[in-house]
Amino acid sequence: MGIDEFWKLIGDAHQRSQGDMDRKCELVQKAVESMSPGTAAAFSTHFDESMNRAYTWGLWGAAYVIRGGCGDDTFSDFRASLVSRGQTAFEKAVADPDSLASETYDEDAWFYEGFEYAVREGVVVAISPHESTGVPVPDEPIGEPWEESVEALKERYPLLWAKYEKVWAAPSGVQIEKPKSWWKFW
Repeated sequence: MGIDEFWKLIGDAHQRSQGDMDRKCELVQKAVESMSPGTAAAFSTHFDESMNRAYTWGLWGAAYVIRGGCGDDTFSDFRASLVSRGQTAFEKAVADPDSLASETYDEDAWFYEGFEYAVREGVVVAISPHESTGVPVPDEPIGEPWEESVEALKERYPLLWAKYEKVWAAPSGVQIEKPKSWWKFW
């Protein structure tokens, strides 16, 4: 399976699900389960590589602004959900995270916990669960880390900030907390 076939399968599931993430997961999982072991392993590799491409400080900061905070698990869900929306949405967001402000936001779909699990479960069914298909996750996100101050977030993500500023309307004295790099402690 090549990258174009990967994105075609993802795009088809996105279109057929009409925004229903449970349905999208079901479609992708069934498609992957029916693949040959080699094809499922290739699909898994493309998925992992896409997740790693989206593992950027820029996208993490965008998710942080959109949600009013975003830890590492939630950021993983965000990246998987971004992949699930197809190649066009993915490439646009990776190239310019602030461009997410032009899209209709759906918290359930954008921070959906189950898409990565659907891919993994489909792969396990298609190949031996003892075979490794995972691509290692980088130690650090790619790019320039964002500063946790409101002023810095406003400057780095002007479009997102304008759209999601209400999320940040907190009582005076509330601290903004940057996600901890838990992977450094493992």
